[in-house]
Amino acid sequence: MPEKTTISDMVVSRLPYYLQALRHMASQGHQVILSQELGTHLGISAPQIRKDLSLFGEFGKQGTGYDIANLIKQLNQILNTNCVWEMVIVGAGNIGRAIALYQDFIDRGFRIAMIYDNDPQKIGSRVGNYTVQDTKGMAAAIKAKRINIAVLAVPAAEAQEVTNQLVEAGIKAILNYAPIAITVSPDVHVQHLDPVVYLQQMTYYLET
Repeated sequence: MPEKTTISDMVVSRLPYYLQALRHMASQGHQVILSQELGTHLGISAPQIRKDLSLFGEFGKQGTGYDIANLIKQLNQILNTNCVWEMVIVGAGNIGRAIALYQDFIDRGFRIAMIYDNDPQKIGSRVGNYTVQDTKGMAAAIKAKRINIAVLAVPAAEAQEVTNQLVEAGIKAILNYAPIAITVSPDVHVQHLDPVVYLQQMTYYLET
């Protein structure tokens, strides 16, 4: 497998979509898929798909396509989702609760370990199978369990302070739903998910 630093973020960003589509095709009983078929399903050109996958090895044969089960296995290995990653949710508001109740994490290699908030009215309440815990004990618990992933669903004003606590506790990957950019050290990976930003990108193409 190539060094991670030699693969562009754009390529990595497409791999989960390939995996998602392949899992769907497998659930429909398909065993083999051509890059053209996969491209049609995803709206990505077949040459781009072949180029992306070729960066990690030779997984298909010209004219016969890709073995779906094998390609799913290979993509899980590439994305490190051939194991289960524990993660914490910080923020038990509407977004945090919705994420905690999402049912498909475990099937895709992730498991929610804990959910935290600093609001006394939320601490001790139940969100599905989880009890909201006080952020005062968050850092120690993260360190003890050696958790690497956090979902940040706190107000913008609190985001950076909470981020600092998470990084200090050993978090290396943050999925940020707070509507503000956060600053982290180079060894921490952040993905920002502000739905308003994506809505604004779409309205650019609409007529008023």
